[in-house]
Amino acid sequence: MPTPAERGEEVRRRLLAAAAELIAEHGWSAVRTRMLAERAGVAGGLVHYHFSSVRELLTKAATGAMREVAASLGPTLARARTPKEAVESLAASLDAFTGTDPVSVLFLETYLASLRDPELRAEVAEIITDFRTRLAAWLGEHGVEEPEVTAAVLASAIDGLVMQRALDPAVTGTAVTPVLVRMLTPATEREE
Repeated sequence: MPTPAERGEEVRRRLLAAAAELIAEHGWSAVRTRMLAERAGVAGGLVHYHFSSVRELLTKAATGAMREVAASLGPTLARARTPKEAVESLAASLDAFTGTDPVSVLFLETYLASLRDPELRAEVAEIITDFRTRLAAWLGEHGVEEPEVTAAVLASAIDGLVMQRALDPAVTGTAVTPVLVRMLTPATEREE
């Protein structure tokens, strides 16, 4: 039999999962308490028992999902031996995102909502900054010039490519890899 704390944690987990799903399905501003409770299979009062507001719940769900995706950078970079391999791995990971899949839509909705919510913007900026900092450190350790700027451009390119995939499915990791490799590696390393 679960303890009250375990039951409470399970309710929070279900609410967070429901929030992430509903943001992707209906858009950030359309998600309501009743929708969240129904999707999570809990009483409506539990939404505000566990979270001070729907906005807080949406923020935690969205930024949690963003942190999970950003955390996947670590293993991707750990497997790469060269900047070329890192770019190839990052570009290949794009193929998991169609631009219209729930995670892509969640990211896009969160970016849009952050334009009007300074607290959300600060949290999203922290996630992006952390991602770019880790990427820049790896790039710098592997001899890439201007690693901070390069990491910013690469991260922006990845975000932009996911958005573009929603409009043009031909924008795949395979299609963009040669361009990203040319952009990030010296000519002498491209032939390796």
